[in-house]
Amino acid sequence: MLYAIISEDIENSLEKRMSVRPAHIERLNKLQSEARLILAGPHPAIESNEPGEAGFTGSLVVAEFPSLAEAQTWADADPYVAAGAYAKVVVKPFKKVLP
Repeated sequence: MLYAIISEDIENSLEKRMSVRPAHIERLNKLQSEARLILAGPHPAIESNEPGEAGFTGSLVVAEFPSLAEAQTWADADPYVAAGAYAKVVVKPFKKVLP
């Protein structure tokens, strides 16, 4: 089943994000290589694909996992969680309708 992992950043999270970004991307690349990743990306703090120092307010990952518990375990192990960049992470089932 698909699960949405919806993360909210702490204020001024950019430095914490950047310190562990390579490890974060590596985990997403692994999901992609396993054909389990539907989409992933951050929420820019301003209306720009390159927000610079404004940074990000959170992230969204939609991926396939065997269960909600396994999706939650994966989300809990995110380097952004360990670095303290995220204030909150919600994991819930997701039903893709379109496209």
